[in-house]
Amino acid sequence: MAHFAEIDLNNKVLRVVVACNQDIANNGGEQSEQAAEHFKTVCRLSENGVKWVQTSYNDNFRKQYAGIGYSFDSTKNKFIASQPFASWSLDSNDDWQAPVAYPTVTTYGDNVRYFISWDEAGQRWMGKDDQNNEFFWIPSSSSWISTGN
Repeated sequence: MAHFAEIDLNNKVLRVVVACNQDIANNGGEQSEQAAEHFKTVCRLSENGVKWVQTSYNDNFRKQYAGIGYSFDSTKNKFIASQPFASWSLDSNDDWQAPVAYPTVTTYGDNVRYFISWDEAGQRWMGKDDQNNEFFWIPSSSSWISTGN
């Protein structure tokens, strides 16, 4: 099945819907403006929608599958994920990067994985073990330090 993202005036994705592959093939083919225009007759735009842009469920084109809140960069012809945190910035591949590199150590003990999340207020990576103990990542020593909680 083909998928289309509905785009608003600010190039934000409002929704993603499924289309019939045969409709796409019969109306200009994959990634064509003709197919996107035809799709308007199959699925009407919502109140804030201005156009449909095809997206790839398997990330085969336009960088990645569109999600609600993503933006469509028409110059680069790709969908860009929403900024996860204010401190993160886009790299040259249009992927969001934290100001601190992701931890290189992600397991402890007998190869049990930490649950790792970003702490925007502290500008650091936090980890929890299977007992819900909290740790923070120290990049300079490539180690986790207990928060005492």
